[in-house]
Order: sequence, then C-alpha cells, then structure tokens
Amino acid sequence: MLRSIPRWLPLLAVLMMTGCASMPDSARGRFEGRAVKVDGETAYYQVFIPAGVRAGQPAGAGNGSGVPVVLFLHGSGERGGDGIKQTYSGLGPYLREHPDFPALVVFPQAPRHSEWSGRNNRMAVAALDATIAEFGADPARQYLTGMSMGGYGSWNIALDDPHRFAAIVPVCGAVFAPRAKRPTLFVEQVAQESDPYAVIARRLRHTPIWIFHGALDDVVPPDDDRRLHSAFQGTHARDVRYTEYPEGNHNAWDATYADPAMWAWLFAQKR
Repeated sequence: MLRSIPRWLPLLAVLMMTGCASMPDSARGRFEGRAVKVDGETAYYQVFIPAGVRAGQPAGAGNGSGVPVVLFLHGSGERGGDGIKQTYSGLGPYLREHPDFPALVVFPQAPRHSEWSGRNNRMAVAALDATIAEFGADPARQYLTGMSMGGYGSWNIALDDPHRFAAIVPVCGAVFAPRAKRPTLFVEQVAQESDPYAVIARRLRHTPIWIFHGALDDVVPPDDDRRLHSAFQGTHARDVRYTEYPEGNHNAWDATYADPAMWAWLFAQKR
C-alpha cells in the first residue's frame, strides 16, 4: 500500500482548486462519538474529524468555504447499538491508516436485524445534517458511499433526495438481494417498478456516480450493478462510471477506498 503523504498530493491540489479552507495540518484526524434523536429514539454515530477542523466554524453556505463531508453506510456485519462497530470495516480502517484525510466522514449505525431504510435512513441523514451544522461543512460538497448492505442504502438515500449529494460511490451493492437469502434487502423506492434499473438511472442521471464491484462476488453478485450501469448509459447521464475488479470477491471496499483516483474524482464534484 502506498504511503499517505505522496498519494494525497494530487488530492490536496484538487481540494485547493475547489476552495477547501480546512486542510490537514500537523495534528491528526480523529474519531468522535455523537448522538442524534430521530422519531423519539436516540441513535449513536461516529464522526471522523480532519486535522484543523473544529466545531463552530462558519458554515460553507455552498461557497466552498467549508470542509467536504462524506456519509458512509456500513454493511450487515457492522449493525448494532454500540455506536462504534461501523468504523472497523470499510472506510473506517482506511481513515485510521490515513489520518490526514481531508474531509469529515459521518458513520451512522443501523440496529441489528435492520436495513438501510425507513427510520435508519432518516437517522443517517439527521447525523449528516448535525455534522454539517456543527463543523460548518460545505453543503455543496456532500458525498455518499456505502458497502454491501450500505451499497443498497446508498441508492435508497440518494433516491430520497436526488439533488442533495454531489456524488455517490456504491460499493458491492445491488437493487435486489436473492429473496430466499434476504427478502428484506432491496432498494425500496423502485421495488414495484417494471424496470427498476431504468427508473434509478432516470432519477439519478444528473448525479455523478462511480459504482464498484468484484467480478467474483458470491455474496452480492455483480449482475445488478452491471444492469444499472447499462441503464445509466442509456440516459445520457452526467458522469456514471463502473469499475469491476476481475479477481475481486465481495470485499471490493478495501480496494475502492484505497484508490486515490476515486477520491480525487469524488472531491472534484460539487453541486
């Protein structure tokens, strides 16, 4: 794995060009716990706070003066109620190895035996809103990514508000899970559509999207992501990319989050 200092030079240049005022300094980025109340219940989440960023900073108000913010949705194995397990798979380990990461990252946690839908999605967005307000993040540079179950959730949350996110990165997700294995896991808004792939592509055609999947994935097969990419190609979408790792199985997230080209592309997007 490449070391963090040289690999971030191109990304930092991109952020300078897009007007990011909060750059990593000599201090290290850190995780801090937070809580939000949704539908009368308290949910705990984590926030990765970049070096040099502190609470109470003036809001970006879309003019580029705030720091970027990423909403990360975990997979099935990280569900629970401890408020921290979701930081130990996927993007969290990458941030611990690269504490100079230049964006806020919000880590909500879905309860056991639940999906990224309904109240859980409202909770995730509430955590994102609270983080933007607390740290003055730039509303024009909100990004969404999720892995496995969180890949499904990325489509669900993006469809809830197609104009909110500057870009999304779904990793090894899908539209439907094999019903015999998990009948509750699917993209809700399009479940009853005759062609759900075309509906997703039409609704999100103005959002930059980069989909990642492993060709050998035997947990969430890549068929749905292939069909989604094909559907987007038929809509003259703004910028939709698909990367399939030829030798990759279900764990496509480590390679995705370690890819500096993905981060440079992501942070170049702006609403």
